[in-house]
Amino acid sequence: MSSPSPIDFYDVRSLLSEEERQVQDSVRRFVDDRVLPIIGDAFDEHRFPKELVTEIAELGLLGCNLEGYDCAGLNNVCYGLVCQELERGDSGLRSFVSVQGSLCMYPIHAYGSEEQKKAWLPRMASGEAIGCFGLTEPDGGSDPGTMKTHAKRDGDDWILNGAKMWITNGTIADVAIVWAMTDDGVRGFLVEKDMKGYTSRDILKKFSLRASITSELFFDHVRVPDRNRLPNVEGLRGPLGCLTQARYGITWGAIGAAIACLEEALEYAKSRVVFQRPIANTQTVQRRLADATRRITLAQLLSLQLGRLKDQKAMHHSQVSLAKWNNVRMALDIARDCRDILGAAGISVEFSAIRHMLNLESVITYEGTETIHELVIGRELTGHAAF
Repeated sequence: MSSPSPIDFYDVRSLLSEEERQVQDSVRRFVDDRVLPIIGDAFDEHRFPKELVTEIAELGLLGCNLEGYDCAGLNNVCYGLVCQELERGDSGLRSFVSVQGSLCMYPIHAYGSEEQKKAWLPRMASGEAIGCFGLTEPDGGSDPGTMKTHAKRDGDDWILNGAKMWITNGTIADVAIVWAMTDDGVRGFLVEKDMKGYTSRDILKKFSLRASITSELFFDHVRVPDRNRLPNVEGLRGPLGCLTQARYGITWGAIGAAIACLEEALEYAKSRVVFQRPIANTQTVQRRLADATRRITLAQLLSLQLGRLKDQKAMHHSQVSLAKWNNVRMALDIARDCRDILGAAGISVEFSAIRHMLNLESVITYEGTETIHELVIGRELTGHAAF
């Protein structure tokens, strides 16, 4: 019997269906052939590789776990594997697909009118139209109920004022899913890029997610027709439901980043000779590599079971919180440790560990900080919210 794979120690792949393995393999080839050769330079240049969007769409990855409207209709484990392989390339690329599918296409699919679905979903699945998700504001992130962006009814229209911050895809988006406070509570609106009073600008000088577009959105008396309101959801249930979808994908994506770091550190340790022997032959390095494999294996099993629950429509949002908390912390710790194993070479963009490490500093913060997810679990355990 051959030795287990260091990146799939429990042969989790054997638990996948043939379709799931095929999806993973196709995205893995895309990442190896098209992403890895350019992503280091894109990160260094603070540039989102927009030239890959058409290929991503042609693979059917945009909104791939949605049914109908030219979406692929894959199961949620397939979607998780897509996220894992994309983030093995870079968190920014997974973020793009996550925002497009889980935060923009999903609310249109789940909460939108038939007119909205037909107008946007096929175009978004093909990559012809790009979306962004406007929830976080300059003065608030973890407490969206205090949002200051507001919409006032004016006949058959709404007048939207406010600002959103830390928005992925903001300056390239054709439509923004914007959540605003109204007299009847929080509502969602489809704000189109050419609406008067709607502007956006990039947030620059980032040391994380440099191969991703991060933006600010501004709304100055933007007139939004009522037909652009998401009609089938009210209150924070709407945006929080979208975040649950995206967080699910993040739990898988973080595994991909950790795998990339471990594979790189393992190969380096075998070839790096210090004191007349490879550092892979030392107890210290072997223990660190073994610990990375242990933690990745646990994360793989966690996300796979989460995906099975989701496909059975038996997933609870707190289970997503547990996996997001565990898996992103796992990946960040492994990225930091692998960067250290690489020594001085670890700070170079020629290696991936420093890039993944910096990206994961954002991933552990966005869509619910580590502390927030801990408190979500605490609330489920005790019945009391400590937010």
